[in-house]
Amino acid sequence: MLNSILSRLESVKERFLFLEKELSNSEIVNNHQTFASYSKEYSSLKKIVDKFEEYKKNSENFSSTKLLLDDSDPEIKSLAQDELIIISEKLKKNEDEVKKLLIPENEDDEKDVFLEIRAGTGGDEAGLFVGDLFRMFTRVTERKKWKIELISSRESEKGGFKEVVAKISGKQVYRFLKFESGVHRVQRVPDTESQGRVHTSACSVAILPEIEELDLIEIDKSEIRVDTFRASGAGGQHVNKTDSAVRLTHIPTGLVVECQDGRSQHKNKAKAMTLMQTKLMERANNEQNEKQDSKRKDMVGSGDRSEKIRTYNFPQNRITDHRIEYSIHSLEAFLDGDMDEMIETLIEENQARLLSQLEENFK
Repeated sequence: MLNSILSRLESVKERFLFLEKELSNSEIVNNHQTFASYSKEYSSLKKIVDKFEEYKKNSENFSSTKLLLDDSDPEIKSLAQDELIIISEKLKKNEDEVKKLLIPENEDDEKDVFLEIRAGTGGDEAGLFVGDLFRMFTRVTERKKWKIELISSRESEKGGFKEVVAKISGKQVYRFLKFESGVHRVQRVPDTESQGRVHTSACSVAILPEIEELDLIEIDKSEIRVDTFRASGAGGQHVNKTDSAVRLTHIPTGLVVECQDGRSQHKNKAKAMTLMQTKLMERANNEQNEKQDSKRKDMVGSGDRSEKIRTYNFPQNRITDHRIEYSIHSLEAFLDGDMDEMIETLIEENQARLLSQLEENFK
């Protein structure tokens, strides 16, 4: 292991011992906010320190066993050689575990998300594909026992949607779905195609982590225009009687969000405001990220919505993720929400990239 990483681990251990001492300090215990913050950090650092101590113990065993190679007894030398192989494997495993723990956790991984799917090139076929993807994400939520709430939708003329916005809630939703942001492309023969030619259509997907209440950015009410209208789509006679749907426009940026899911105009406005705050936060973060683009690369690909990330090829029964050049030949199951293999591969590739960056930063 690099000396710079070992030095970093010693610093982590010092901080851990400091926190351990402070958590028995009555002044800290009585300060609930500080105590909670220290406890959370202590718990996080304990995982690293435990693995580091295990690494140091195996490292000491390796050094003492290596001395036995100079022993005059051939049997002892042979046993030492066998033992060194075992200890080396343990050390390699310890090193990998410690490095992974040194990678900062993404605080957004536990958050709920807003899902946005919008039709792109391809006309009616793109709208149908939006419907396919929305069903795919809905099936994922069912498999994961998450909850999905439709925020707004605009249906296309021949089925499907021009756009769909929904909220997905559950355990580690953002961790699982964060790599879905980008352009999804479909290649298939449309039902209206008499010549059997394959058409290519696309739509954009955005996965936005819901911001915490403490992180909500203040919005000047004078900068928000509120419009109410009658909801469209399913909902029975009610949707034709009251203007329960809400559209918010942030005048300075031109951002527009809608919510037409609930019957309560008040609840729809509250949901729309949360989505607006999330989108404004994303906008601010994107601007900051663009200024620090050389330091960014903390995801597989850039995550930019203009980037083609995946192709769904129906004639070949194939889904290919272009960021990692990984293909799966079970398109029907994938569109039915069986995405685990692809998602876990993306997570592993991202972890490998972050590990590589960690080592580069410590050189």
